[in-house]
Amino acid sequence: MDSPLVSSSLPPEPPQPQREPILTLPGAVTAYVALLAVIHLRTLLSPEFEYWTIEMFGFIPMRYEQTLLDSPFPGGTGAKIWTFVTYSLLHANLSHIVFNVLWLLPFGSALARRFGSLRFFVFMAVTAAAGAFAHLLTHSNDVAPMIGASASVSGAMAAAIRFAFVRGSFLSLRRGDADAAAKVPAQPLLRALRDPRVLAFLGIWFGINIIFGIGSIAIGNEGASVAWQAHIGGFFAGLLLFSLFDPVPRVPDARA
Repeated sequence: MDSPLVSSSLPPEPPQPQREPILTLPGAVTAYVALLAVIHLRTLLSPEFEYWTIEMFGFIPMRYEQTLLDSPFPGGTGAKIWTFVTYSLLHANLSHIVFNVLWLLPFGSALARRFGSLRFFVFMAVTAAAGAFAHLLTHSNDVAPMIGASASVSGAMAAAIRFAFVRGSFLSLRRGDADAAAKVPAQPLLRALRDPRVLAFLGIWFGINIIFGIGSIAIGNEGASVAWQAHIGGFFAGLLLFSLFDPVPRVPDARA
């Protein structure tokens, strides 16, 4: 006599969540890099247009000189506002933009995953403005325009180190997929500043910028010096304002 068929009573296995690779770029960073690249295509046009673009959208401290009856720069009052951000979207040459993008990819990607697109773009604008303000304080009568995303990139680096060394994040020895690594609870600021790894990172970062400032080292072949004061302004803004943007709940007694 044949045995009857018996169906399995075991429940089906739940689908495994997809793990996002660490090196995969989030959409916000891809869009930001694409925007920088498209704007840089202006360098293929006439030198006159390039010069006008930098004067219109670059950050020029002399633009804010109160003794000027008529500003020699285009844009008028509006340019005094928008150039606090738009300067960060312009770059002098290919090596300049590549240098900033290479630093942005690891730290900006972690930040974009943590903040989401809208917070990420607002954060980049705020740190750009902080960098411009620091540059204005130290170059009040300078007629040379400042351009480049370095202040925003510095801000992203500073914000990322608030959580980057926590266990499970992207600079720790134990980490999972990229989304999980970006969502670990951040260290409180004072605790982060006591973390030897954070202090080592800060020492190296500030050391590099001091070398840039003292040596007047240029990026690229056009002899343009590095606006290291803007880097520091963006960095401090990212470090101090991180908590205002961070959507991940804080765990006060978390240990790195």
